[in-house]
Amino acid sequence: PHEKGCTYTALAEVAGILAEEGLAAQIFQLGSDAISGCTDCGACFTLGRCVIDDKVNEFLALAKETDGFVFGSPVYYASANGALTSFMDRVFFAGSDAFYLKPAAAVISARRAGTTATFDQLNKYFAISQMPIISSQYWNMVHGMEPEDVRKDLEGLQIMRTLGRNMAWFLRCKEAAAKAGVPLPKREEGIYTNFVR
Repeated sequence: PHEKGCTYTALAEVAGILAEEGLAAQIFQLGSDAISGCTDCGACFTLGRCVIDDKVNEFLALAKETDGFVFGSPVYYASANGALTSFMDRVFFAGSDAFYLKPAAAVISARRAGTTATFDQLNKYFAISQMPIISSQYWNMVHGMEPEDVRKDLEGLQIMRTLGRNMAWFLRCKEAAAKAGVPLPKREEGIYTNFVR
């Protein structure tokens, strides 16, 4: 929710490396406005967007033209903040086709703890959407109470730079595969098995 806070500081480090690598990056800020949770109305299946018109639809319009993603969150009670969780639930439910086989990474910011639980939480969105998960030399996290603290987390900033380079490399590999005529994997229609009858 803080426009230039700790999470932004980590994402800016990744974006800087992407720029060095010749790739454009945009930081999409959720801000502090309320983000409603998913109501499971199912309207997105026919609309191709969420029926609640807020930052989710603004992001989905960008996501369709985006090649890769880095989602960042501060830690609130050992999990992602509530607004981001509501945002992710709705974005991935309403726009799953915008994410297929596009690389993704989670970046986590905390004063001290809860980072690995939040890292796992966000990576699950990518795994269920068939997105290659981009990693670094350690878990993608920074520590600090204020942006100045994050700038002192030298290991955390190095992790962000490595993440940016790994993302750039993967995007180049995907582009090279497309130029070489390597097709995307065959997709099957989803099969849903209910275990309670």
